[in-house]
Amino acid sequence: MKRRTLLGSLGVAGLTGLSGCLGLVGLARHESSPAGVDATVRNETGYEQTAINEFSVEREVGVSIATETVVITNYMTEHEKAVDMGPLGEQRGAVFIVLTTPQVNALGSQFNPVEDMSTDELVELVASNYDDIGSVSFVEETSVTVFDESTTQSRYTAEASFQGQPVDVALHVSEAIETDDDLLVTVGVYPNEFDWSEEEQIFSLMDGVVPDIDEEAAGDTENGTDESDSDGNDTDTGSESDTEGNDTDTGNGTDENGDNEDDDLLSDSN
Repeated sequence: MKRRTLLGSLGVAGLTGLSGCLGLVGLARHESSPAGVDATVRNETGYEQTAINEFSVEREVGVSIATETVVITNYMTEHEKAVDMGPLGEQRGAVFIVLTTPQVNALGSQFNPVEDMSTDELVELVASNYDDIGSVSFVEETSVTVFDESTTQSRYTAEASFQGQPVDVALHVSEAIETDDDLLVTVGVYPNEFDWSEEEQIFSLMDGVVPDIDEEAAGDTENGTDESDSDGNDTDTGSESDTEGNDTDTGNGTDENGDNEDDDLLSDSN
């Protein structure tokens, strides 16, 4: 299997090692900015922004007799699309992830926590949707555009399971590019049988990456499950009982009678 410079789930070993270097030069806290995909591109490809996850790595670093806590905060914006998963029906089996991690320069050198990650670490990034991903094999690499910059994406195939059902998947990983202050990588995964259609969608999503995130879209998703998202107004449904309760208080039927409004309301309450 060909091993490339890949993004994984920012393995703890790599990040804590980086943290030690930062502590030595007094750089105690670094945070990236979340990035996402343009709303128009999301609509055209059928992918929904489902989560914006912030995750940090902390480590106590000793310098002589002093210690300090070094913190690196990263962001991962997830997008999902429902596809036909055979006996499981329509499931969110197509996933696209935009991950940002802060650029850190110290003593004239750049410490890049997304370099030299293994393929095994890569598959951990999509483990929340797929189970037991393994047998990852390199297929090819091509040029793509991410953040208006030409870069290389590598395609892999892998064996996985989804809710207990075996499924072959395709993985696409773009090499890290530099934004103003961060490093940005994208990852796409979907059932391999949809390669004829989803590969182009993944490339479109890569090309549609923007430095801003749709906080409203993320908020709707984070407040409920996938099923509640499809309903759209799950939060509002709770007000239905309030509306019913207000119907009793307003006494609309009493108003129509015109007279003795107070008497009717009192009799209703009794």
